[in-house]
Amino acid sequence: MSAQTGSPRAVGVPHTDSYYASSVNHHAPWPELTDNIECDVCIVGAGYTGISSALYLCEAGYDVVVLEAARVGWGASGRNGGQVVNSYSRDIDVIEERYGRQTADMLGSMMFEGARIIRQRIDQYAIDCDYRPGCIFAALSARQLTKLRDQQKLWNRYGHTELTLLNESAVRREIATDRYVGGLLDKNGGHLHPLNLVLGEAEAVRRHGGRIFEGSAVTRIEHGEPARVHTAKGQVKAKYVILAGNAYLSQQLAPRLTRLSMPCGSQIVATEPLSDDMALSLLPNNYCVEDCNYLLDYFRLTADNRMLYGGGVTYGGKNPPNIDSVILPKLNRTFPQLKGVKIDYRWGGNFLLTLSRLPQFGRLENNIYYMQGDSGHGVTLTHLAGKLITEMLRGDAERFDAFARLPHMPFFGGRNFQVPFTMLGAAYYSLRDRLGV
Repeated sequence: MSAQTGSPRAVGVPHTDSYYASSVNHHAPWPELTDNIECDVCIVGAGYTGISSALYLCEAGYDVVVLEAARVGWGASGRNGGQVVNSYSRDIDVIEERYGRQTADMLGSMMFEGARIIRQRIDQYAIDCDYRPGCIFAALSARQLTKLRDQQKLWNRYGHTELTLLNESAVRREIATDRYVGGLLDKNGGHLHPLNLVLGEAEAVRRHGGRIFEGSAVTRIEHGEPARVHTAKGQVKAKYVILAGNAYLSQQLAPRLTRLSMPCGSQIVATEPLSDDMALSLLPNNYCVEDCNYLLDYFRLTADNRMLYGGGVTYGGKNPPNIDSVILPKLNRTFPQLKGVKIDYRWGGNFLLTLSRLPQFGRLENNIYYMQGDSGHGVTLTHLAGKLITEMLRGDAERFDAFARLPHMPFFGGRNFQVPFTMLGAAYYSLRDRLGV
């Protein structure tokens, strides 16, 4: 990895002060939109959803414009834990119970595709983003370990057989802590540098002729055929518009969408670089880890041997005043051998939560589409979303519509009370986790 190099031509809000921003690969900036232009597809948002869509559409021959209010990867796509986790935030058994076997079979056939797409993109475009295979779901109780056994059987049913159930001694060989009673190792999961991934994909969009504009917040959209997408200094006339802002989509721009979802914050710290011996002792096979709690912790090693540790949720999307006070007790409980280690970076960011914990795909108008609400599984789901929207615009809507048909339910209490009601529900499930029931 190379250090970020500034440029006087760079526009837009700077990236948050994270480990990722400090270790980002060099790239040429993108300009601000200052003209009136035309294209086939205008995409609002240059995170994973927007850039994945842009790349698939460019490959298919569409003329694509991406408008980003800040910088490419500025939101969750450039701030997340960097974990490539398969499936959805609600697993396929819950989907089958709620929506029927036909829906479960359709969504089940796609639940491992996002991770495959990421690996394909990395290979196809030689993206330097420190990808490492292997993800462990770690159980803190016997009940959670039983659920992991059921998950293994369920995923096997849908063709994913590269899973290894770990007993207590096996999980302690992989993670140097006594917190876990077992785990499930997914060799088709993994971890990476998320900001370098999205920037590498954006460079591929640029090579295919796609146009990306930073510092170009969308102020309004004129519905029509074609639609007109306005920024402060320019306008895009497009046959199709895709809204891909997720947790950072303006409420004024699409109030119907923001009523159906809620931004939630997650916080992360990154330690100083650890010695090779210390890093190897903590995670000997360099797998990433997430536990099975409702409000889960997640952690991994970076390419330069930092322990990157995140966890918890702040409903409504605001960061706590002191991130260390939230995360360090969790890190020290998991790895007491790191107590007192220097923290070099701390940051937060928002992801978009839906009431069902399933993504929301759909149409606002005949030619205006949206994809949002991955509820914590955005790294993989967003890459699948880009493929599905491209299939749909090319005339095959079956897989896109499998998601679009899922009910999009508003949170209880409307916008005024969605946060306290959701916090009450989270407190209930967290208590169950602590009690092991």
